[in-house]
Amino acid sequence: MRAFIATGLIAAATAAGGAAEAQQLKLMTGPQGGSWYPLGGAMQSMVSDDGISIQVLPGGGVANVQGVQGGQADLGFGNSISVVDAIEGREPFEGKADNVCNLATLYPQYFHIVATEASGIKTAADLAGKRLVTQPVGNTAEQVTRAVLETAGTNYDAMRSVDYVSYSDGVALLQDGNADYFTLGTTVPASAVMDLANSTPITVVPLDQAFIDQMKANINPGYSSLTIPAGSYPGQDQDVLAVGYATQVIARCDLDNEVVKTILTRMWESRDDLIAISAAMNNTTLESMQEDTGVPLHEGAKAFYAEQSGG
Repeated sequence: MRAFIATGLIAAATAAGGAAEAQQLKLMTGPQGGSWYPLGGAMQSMVSDDGISIQVLPGGGVANVQGVQGGQADLGFGNSISVVDAIEGREPFEGKADNVCNLATLYPQYFHIVATEASGIKTAADLAGKRLVTQPVGNTAEQVTRAVLETAGTNYDAMRSVDYVSYSDGVALLQDGNADYFTLGTTVPASAVMDLANSTPITVVPLDQAFIDQMKANINPGYSSLTIPAGSYPGQDQDVLAVGYATQVIARCDLDNEVVKTILTRMWESRDDLIAISAAMNNTTLESMQEDTGVPLHEGAKAFYAEQSGG
């Protein structure tokens, strides 16, 4: 079995006598313009008085799981489909991840397909032969983009061009007329999509239930159907059906239990600060945070939820 490639190990002092002391942790988040990077910054601030120092790093849904498994990171944001793929050893991962545990499932993520109105793209069948902008390899949205194209009977080779860039650079390419559509996975409303829609007429491209059912059956059963409500973006006057998945906070399974409990305690106590960054967390509960998504729950997380429920 091929192992994850590890370029180095993160040294984190374990808590003595159950106290979280002198912890130096690395947290992989996401690209600027999305929700993960500012959420990581909020988590960093929440635990600063508990002797836990968190270095916030950019990342992506796939890369973050690889980083936690390989030891380049202690914590990361992950997507349910990617984390399960890693645990099962499915592509794009090499070998089964055996040191990745869930701390909390936070909120649903919506996969957006956003086209300029001028492109004429209205359905997934219109994507072939167009100029695509997506995120760099290592981001879950790039992985989902390939899955959508495959289900639509096309692929990157059939595109007129493909650019792998940040959210902000993707918006600029569409604004300047150098791309036709943009894919990203994030919350609703997405700030990058709002930035684009405020300057360029757009179409939020819908999928249909049969299309999503095909993705679930043929690619990953972790996909779900979500609705981007009408009025989420300028010019979007109808509900749009989108494929989705869940955002999770993951960690090394061998990360100290008391450290995990401290992080979760501060997140729960300061959840209003997290909701201010990502309104999608408004419906997050202790029950939904520990929902079984096929990713093992960290022992420290189990202890936290048991204490919160009075168990």
